[in-house]
Amino acid sequence: MAEADGPPRRDRPREQGVPTDGPRPERPTPLGLPHPARLRGEPAAAADHLYQMHHVDRETPWEETWQAMEQLVREGKISYVGSSNFAAWDIALAQSAATARHFFGLVSEQSHYNLATRTVELELIPALRALGIGLIPYSPLAAGLLAGALEAEHAGHPARALQPPVKQHRDRLDAYEALCRELGVSPAHVALAWLLSNPVVSTAIVGPETDDELRTSLGALSLRLDTAVIDRLDEIWPGPGEAPQAYAW
Repeated sequence: MAEADGPPRRDRPREQGVPTDGPRPERPTPLGLPHPARLRGEPAAAADHLYQMHHVDRETPWEETWQAMEQLVREGKISYVGSSNFAAWDIALAQSAATARHFFGLVSEQSHYNLATRTVELELIPALRALGIGLIPYSPLAAGLLAGALEAEHAGHPARALQPPVKQHRDRLDAYEALCRELGVSPAHVALAWLLSNPVVSTAIVGPETDDELRTSLGALSLRLDTAVIDRLDEIWPGPGEAPQAYAW
């Protein structure tokens, strides 16, 4: 069953991937939306100052990278450092170097993750879980594939860009959208709620182009998926498992 009586959040040792010791910033809102304080014109919370390194630079020693980031923190230009599209071993090296410098290192990793794209579950998510780093998925609806692509096609409004992936995943999409109809919930709500039910996920980046799309995204915050529904989603969109169990035994 899908319930709408509470937010799909679980207790976790480090919300948003920020350090547990010392003062903690006000938590950003889920789905990557601006914090209400910013909307009211009040000073931005410390958590708003997250500097993300997009793509790893393997030519530069981590000691040099962290020296630069430490300087930015001391100057008050940033509060926390995150990464994007890093491999699990990149993050492990980064955290090891940061620990040696008594620096908190990375607090978040932004990666491509959704029901249809689950490669990060093999090594990245286990590493983030062990290190207490928050995951920020981008493309949570797979560019609209998980937002009712077949419904749009049947209604005579197919998205041209989605035609190849729809053809590739038609059987899974049939089963997925049938499950969503059974639950009485939109496919977009289910896809976002599934992401937010993962305790490693701190927030998700959505890209609404209209007010209706924004309202659709916000509806996922009140949806909670039970274990039976999550198991059915795993059957439709199977993940790779976690290393080394997925391939060693």
